[in-house]
Amino acid sequence: MQQEVIVSGFGGQGVLFIGQLLAYTGMDEGKEVTWIPSYGPEMRGGTANCTVVISDEEIGSPFVKNPTAVIAMNLPSLDKYEPLVESGGVLVVNTSMVNRKVAREDITVVSIPANDIAEEMGSGRSANMVLLGGLLGNLDLLSLKAVESALEGHMPERHKKFLPANKQALSMGAVYKAN
Repeated sequence: MQQEVIVSGFGGQGVLFIGQLLAYTGMDEGKEVTWIPSYGPEMRGGTANCTVVISDEEIGSPFVKNPTAVIAMNLPSLDKYEPLVESGGVLVVNTSMVNRKVAREDITVVSIPANDIAEEMGSGRSANMVLLGGLLGNLDLLSLKAVESALEGHMPERHKKFLPANKQALSMGAVYKAN
């Protein structure tokens, strides 16, 4: 089985971190993976996205035209990637930063007020992890436990203090189901 995920938002929202975490988790689970980051000239505040492919078999190409899943962290990301999600795929939307409904009816839509949840947790920067939890709770990709293990194993020592908040954010997002 192969899954293609695009994560998109503004620079500074943790877009590339989510993609990297998915790639590390896939590798830890013995899967084949690719991770391609892309960002504008101004990292913080500019556009950022990454493409992650996770497969049980060798990956033919790291480039993805119609991903099986998209995490749209802001309105420009939703506008750009909603039309591209594969029919039957999953679209996770950060409704804290998106002021419109998803138009497509042939995909699974998971709407999560990620920034609001992160602020309520006291960790405003963990909105990305809330959205990742939402993806994991609605797509047969990787287990929550595997992602938590990858966080522990690959997070730099100086960031280990954020592990409890990241794990909590993942769990809070995972309870959101498609609407």
